[in-house]
Amino acid sequence: MLNREEIIKIARIKGNDAYYVSCYLNVDPVLNTKGDYIIHIKNMLKDAMDRLDKDLRKKIKTDIDRIDSYIFANKRNLKKGLAILSSSPADFWKEFHLSVNLKNEIIVDKTPYIKPLLNILDRYKRYAIVLIDKEFSRLFAVYLGEIEEYKEVFTENVPGRHKRGGWFSLSQKSFERHIDYHVNLHIKDVIRNLEGMLSSGDINRLVIGGSEEAISRAKGLFPKTISDKIIGTISISISANTNEVLSKVQPFLEQYEIEEKNLIVEELLTRTMKKENAVTGLDDVLAALHDGRIMKLLFSGDYRDSGYSCVKCGFITSQEIDRCPYCNSDVAKIDYIIELAAQKAIEQGASVEIIYGNEKFEKAGSIGALLRY
Repeated sequence: MLNREEIIKIARIKGNDAYYVSCYLNVDPVLNTKGDYIIHIKNMLKDAMDRLDKDLRKKIKTDIDRIDSYIFANKRNLKKGLAILSSSPADFWKEFHLSVNLKNEIIVDKTPYIKPLLNILDRYKRYAIVLIDKEFSRLFAVYLGEIEEYKEVFTENVPGRHKRGGWFSLSQKSFERHIDYHVNLHIKDVIRNLEGMLSSGDINRLVIGGSEEAISRAKGLFPKTISDKIIGTISISISANTNEVLSKVQPFLEQYEIEEKNLIVEELLTRTMKKENAVTGLDDVLAALHDGRIMKLLFSGDYRDSGYSCVKCGFITSQEIDRCPYCNSDVAKIDYIIELAAQKAIEQGASVEIIYGNEKFEKAGSIGALLRY
């Protein structure tokens, strides 16, 4: 499964003499009604081979053939996006079947090309959703464009609606106290199940759905450990199917992500201006990366640049140089300096945020970093 831990492991791979073929393919049946991706992948693999010299073609031919065979043999099991990272000399093979679309790409390099995977992890965070009612609630997990019903919580012996009012607005005080007691028991059952769901640490965002009355009652009883994770509420029927839940919550989640990223950019720009452990611009970011000072790396999703990388110590620079200034080793020209910087940042334990459509950030150089010190 695609997750941050898996990406960190891949980012720490050192190519040495081995080359890696990284293949990203859009296999969405809506966009490939006649299985067009089979034709696309064959053309892509051929083009990739044609761009390389004879010696390198020999080194990756096994991987090219293996990718081709795998896609053809598994065409009935594909979702929307397929990512394959392969290196026969390094005995390495990773495949990710994704429910999100990917841009068709094949990259051959001495390390796996993980930028598209970083992009997916950044855009599709893990969320929990709870739809709550007086005696029956449902918990969902949303990740990578998919929704899964995690659990149903049913608390027996909650009295029914009173004929003169709803379950949160009863007219007789004694019956109201009776209702409150049982409803509170149910919400406590929901809390126990939510705590179990959130205990792994992978989910830090929670959306509550249901009626306004139910949501208000639940929020009043949630402990701080759960309340701190709530990012919003939605009005939705407790009986909605999973697709309805996803379609209802998805626009909210997308808007939340945009607003959250804009706040991060504002923090970056303000701290950079005040010189408080933040930098913008490629050269300053690469200098901080070399020193291992980056806590969070930010760059625009469409930002591309080239540069040079030391073949021995991994030093990266955008400046044209003949030798590494740190170890005096040879340097190699690279066309994916931003992707390599992101990979190196993850290797060092930093997080990565990919920014889209923020003009202030683009004017500041389309790349920046919040620093550890």
